[in-house]
Amino acid sequence: MRARPFGPLPVIQFRHLTLARGARPLIEDADLQMHAGWRVGVVGANGSGKSSLFALMRGELHPEAGDCLVPRDWRIAAVSQETPPLPQPAIEFVLDGDTELRGVEATIAAATQAHDGHRLAEAHAHLEAIGGYAARSRAATMLDGLGFAPGDLERPVADFSGGWRMRLNLGRALLSRADLLLLDEPTNHLDLDAVVWLERWLTAYRGTLLVVSHDRDFLDGCVTHVAHIESRRLTLYTGNYSSFEEQRASRLAVQQAMFERQQREIAHINSFVTRFRAKATKARQAQSRLKALDRLERVAPAHVDAPFDFEIPAPERSPSPLLTLEDATLGYPGRPVIEHLQLTLQPGARLGLLGANGAGKSTLVKAVAGELAPLAGRRVEGHGLAIGYFAQHQLEQLRSDESPLQHIARAEPATRELELRSYLGHFDFRGTMADAPVGRFSGGERSRLALAMIVRRRPNLLLLDEPTNHLDLEMRHALTRALAEYEGSLVVVSHDRALLRTVCDGFILVADGRAVEFDGDVDDYLAWLAARRASAGAVTAAAAEANGREERRAQRELATAERQTRLAKRRPLVKEAERLERTMAALEAEKRDLEQKLGDAGFYANTPPADVHAASRRCADVAQELGKAEERWLEVQCELEAIGTP
Repeated sequence: MRARPFGPLPVIQFRHLTLARGARPLIEDADLQMHAGWRVGVVGANGSGKSSLFALMRGELHPEAGDCLVPRDWRIAAVSQETPPLPQPAIEFVLDGDTELRGVEATIAAATQAHDGHRLAEAHAHLEAIGGYAARSRAATMLDGLGFAPGDLERPVADFSGGWRMRLNLGRALLSRADLLLLDEPTNHLDLDAVVWLERWLTAYRGTLLVVSHDRDFLDGCVTHVAHIESRRLTLYTGNYSSFEEQRASRLAVQQAMFERQQREIAHINSFVTRFRAKATKARQAQSRLKALDRLERVAPAHVDAPFDFEIPAPERSPSPLLTLEDATLGYPGRPVIEHLQLTLQPGARLGLLGANGAGKSTLVKAVAGELAPLAGRRVEGHGLAIGYFAQHQLEQLRSDESPLQHIARAEPATRELELRSYLGHFDFRGTMADAPVGRFSGGERSRLALAMIVRRRPNLLLLDEPTNHLDLEMRHALTRALAEYEGSLVVVSHDRALLRTVCDGFILVADGRAVEFDGDVDDYLAWLAARRASAGAVTAAAAEANGREERRAQRELATAERQTRLAKRRPLVKEAERLERTMAALEAEKRDLEQKLGDAGFYANTPPADVHAASRRCADVAQELGKAEERWLEVQCELEAIGTP
């Protein structure tokens, strides 16, 4: 059946949904619903069907069976993967995402041209109602949060690199007034500063959000539910990513206990049949038990496949110091980026680089790697320094016509093929995958291969520039664990806070043309960043205050009064919604337990009729209570949406 929209109820429904790509099934018989205002993290291994699910919801794919139902009047926005080299200014490109704004502006232009005063007045009223007079300011604030400098706003789109164009596409989607926002790996092209800004923006987003991400801190900060794709099953969990991991672990433990109990029951039945099948007095009972065994719905053993299990070999030796940069100026001819740098890397150093995109983190890593000579000062290597350098541009150096085995064998022609295959298997290049041409690989698979080749060389200094881009959660966890146990030294640039917290003992802050030791951890940096943003905002506000101070004060007072009014109206509704969500979760759990019990033939055989009747009646009551709670929850959400955010 085709995916299709449906009536006014603000909920997304999957009914017996089966989704496939070609002949490969991705999701089978999924039944779930997602309510308006939910922020859902979609997680699962690379290739499990997350992006295909988004394509289905955009109407680009159709289900093999079942239905994908989305409210008919919802506006859906997603981040475009392509941006042509347009001459249009960046801020105008982003504003084009607000189609309602552009429509009103076109109406104003047409009414002005036609000298239609009545239509013009209506259009201006509409523009004011949607906050159109502040749209350019909102767009500028958004681009600032995504890392663009003030001077970038009027630059043509064509002037930006691919990664920055992706940020423009993201800003365009965020500005679109969408009812349903689909974000597929939005943090891949962002630095830590922009990731934190996006996380906070999404937390305040009033629409419905589905986001694919492999950044657990990001998901923890902005989602209210998690949809997990595993073994072609789509399961919905309430809570953020950490809550999902706890719930999933608990569910797997219960499933394993049920499996083991069922295996004991099956063994007991088989033993009875084996002993008594030949006896005339017991033959009928034996046949009955065999039929019962055939009808038994088998419980699968619980397991969590972890395809990645590797370690980084300890270096044979490390010089002391590993490397020194003395009063170095780093950058490019005519454009210094970092000045007066003093850096000495000792054995055992585990440093993370912090700072905004463009501040010079990658420039510093290139200088340490020896790929970029200092404009001034000295770079001194210790005798025996062995660097392993990972950066995204190095993925382009992989030979598309060669396999992972050929890549690694070229560096070690004397090593047995069996040993090389075993090593590649730890990075999930197994069987035919180890012999497949790299040209067919995804970005995550290429990153895995590059990492495998780098750590195979046993470096004593690892330089990692955004190593987690395109890696799924399992591989990120394996990489983090391996780096934590690595006995060499490392310098890391990453927007993955979990990785930075786990593997780094110290940090260097790259900002304002300097690179200096940062006295604190990742959380301290986030606090520093928030204070810096607040300070910059205060300076901007102070400069603007000179022009129309009294008018803006009145506007702020009015906005504050309106916000307080909305807060007063929202507070009891928010509390009621939270109470209803807890009630619905408890009722859903009780309903599942009762349905499982009532679906078990052994329950009827071993339970007094009165208890069976009571359980059946309770199941009906729970279903009714759940329906009432969901209906009231939807009413509360509609009331909250009508009030608006404070």
